[in-house]
Amino acid sequence: MTKWGEKPYHSLDYMLRERFGEKVYKVTLNGGMSCPNRDGKIGTRGCIFCSAGGSGDFAADAALSITDQIESQISILSQKRPIHKYIAYFQAYTNTYAPVEYLEKIFTEAISHPKIVALSIGTRPDCLSPEIVTLLSRLNKQKPVWIELGLQTIHESTARYIRRGYPLCVFDDAVKRLRKENIEVIVHTILGLPGENTADILETMEYLNHMDIQGIKLQLLHVLRGTDLAADYEKGLFLTYERDEYISLLINCLEHLRPDMVIHRITGDGPKDLLIAPLWASRKREVLNMLHHRMKEEQTYQGRLFSH
Repeated sequence: MTKWGEKPYHSLDYMLRERFGEKVYKVTLNGGMSCPNRDGKIGTRGCIFCSAGGSGDFAADAALSITDQIESQISILSQKRPIHKYIAYFQAYTNTYAPVEYLEKIFTEAISHPKIVALSIGTRPDCLSPEIVTLLSRLNKQKPVWIELGLQTIHESTARYIRRGYPLCVFDDAVKRLRKENIEVIVHTILGLPGENTADILETMEYLNHMDIQGIKLQLLHVLRGTDLAADYEKGLFLTYERDEYISLLINCLEHLRPDMVIHRITGDGPKDLLIAPLWASRKREVLNMLHHRMKEEQTYQGRLFSH
């Protein structure tokens, strides 16, 4: 038994139970927004790994109102088990890329729902104007607001390859401005980006250890049909991880991460109808079970190799 319950790392589930007193589920919402990396402001083709759904392949129908999206997902989730508390998660595309008046309308509608206990917003660090941060700060005083920033890597050469569209200093500035307003920050990283080795990935982990962030998502690189990344993969320009390789890398990352950092995602599972590689990634439960078994077998845990 670790201080994080049954898992050898500080899982999101553990944190939510500690904070809200019970298991909490996410409802994935769609605010109908685009992305500056798609509409021509920065680029038109998006990040190299991004599918047509824009990281929102599991999001609700944008044609529905926010309340209807929440209610429709609650009705499905609650059929399987009694659930009392939910997180409103705006996932698809860039969820602060709209006029502040519109953002206030949809975010307020989400947190006003009696079963919503927190608001989580996926966005880019270059889409956080002072006016938007002020809005988020105000909402954060009503219910917890978490901002999920798509960093993926600290390495500028990789960032150029994946067409991220902003330099690392923009990310640093966004984190500082959000934390000044006491808004929690979760950072998305991708493990296995072409051209990066284990040392490069651990440099990203080490960098984030020294940032004032509260959570991290460790996302396995997925090659999805219809993306520019898929074209490079089919040309043989890079390989994806085998399952055992990835589990070893995950353990390495977790051992180096700060013990207090909440692990919001440990692998991810892309849409099965779009996934080209690695195909084993679709068996998410199997991967998690193997990870937990290996870490217990090796008597290791998050933060074991972390040094201040």
